[in-house]
Amino acid sequence: MSAAEEVVAEGHLAVEAVPKRAMTLGTTTSLVMLAALLIVPLFAKNFIIFQMTMLLIYGLAVLALNILTGGSGQFSLGQSAFYAVGAYITAVLMEQFNVNYALTLPVAGVICFGFGFLFGQPALRLSGVYLALATFALATAMPQLLKLGFLEPWTGGMQGLVVTKPDAPFGLKMSQDMWLYYFTLVVVLAIYIFSVNLLRSRSGRAFMAIRDNEIAASAMGVNVALYKTLAFGVSAAITGIAGSLGAIAVQFVAPDSYTIALAISLFLGMVVGGVGWLPGSIIGSAFIVFVPNIAEGISKGLSGAVFGVLLFLVIFLVPHGARQVAIVSQQLLGKAKAPA
Repeated sequence: MSAAEEVVAEGHLAVEAVPKRAMTLGTTTSLVMLAALLIVPLFAKNFIIFQMTMLLIYGLAVLALNILTGGSGQFSLGQSAFYAVGAYITAVLMEQFNVNYALTLPVAGVICFGFGFLFGQPALRLSGVYLALATFALATAMPQLLKLGFLEPWTGGMQGLVVTKPDAPFGLKMSQDMWLYYFTLVVVLAIYIFSVNLLRSRSGRAFMAIRDNEIAASAMGVNVALYKTLAFGVSAAITGIAGSLGAIAVQFVAPDSYTIALAISLFLGMVVGGVGWLPGSIIGSAFIVFVPNIAEGISKGLSGAVFGVLLFLVIFLVPHGARQVAIVSQQLLGKAKAPA
């Protein structure tokens, strides 16, 4: 019996372990996907490019949650709070202090890392559903905190702030949407590579040891408190960067844009993509970006019901998300290549 199965047998929540080789796609598949992401915008309209940009941004936020939940086994429903902090940091720096948009991303990442690390300190006493409830409270409170009167001169209060979308640099002949898409793609690829290396590093092994069995990890010398708060900090930093990119792409920030509904959508994206499978983050993002539009196209009056039915079908057919589909496909390909 594996460590994860023992934890489940004891009645605790656990996240199924993911082998290291299953964390990423194969080299050929990765190159094909990258080529598609590079080429498609060249032949698409600006609205499609905008949707693809949001696909990457939400994929980055889902990736951050995947590191926290799939990596260290900590459940969070408060990612919308970190997303909001990153978005507002970028909006305030750009509009109030005329800081270059690219420079706001690392600032948002560092501040959100500190925010997440500090929040992880009191959360050390919580686990499972209790930790989820604590993060739920954070997500619920954040929109109200952004409306506080003493912050209004910077945040714009309930009215929010308008963010200026940047032009392409160096005189490049491309639209603002296309430039922002490629800029976002570079950022997402860099963070994806960082995340893969993180989970394969010593710190990543510590995360997964805590996820599988916290008591056993502590007995092996893992500093459980440090790595649990570190996982929160890294996840918050990446989510904050996603929020920064989202503010630039949407060109507007307001408290009501970062409610608990956003946090639940990100959690849904992680589950649909496959918990602990990093490439599934973009698949989960595609689900939360495009499926609501598909549901509305089927029935505007019952779009919520249609979305619920589609979600139920996905959970029923692939309970482990897109990762399950990938594993089955790899097995089928392996059998096809095997000699008769």
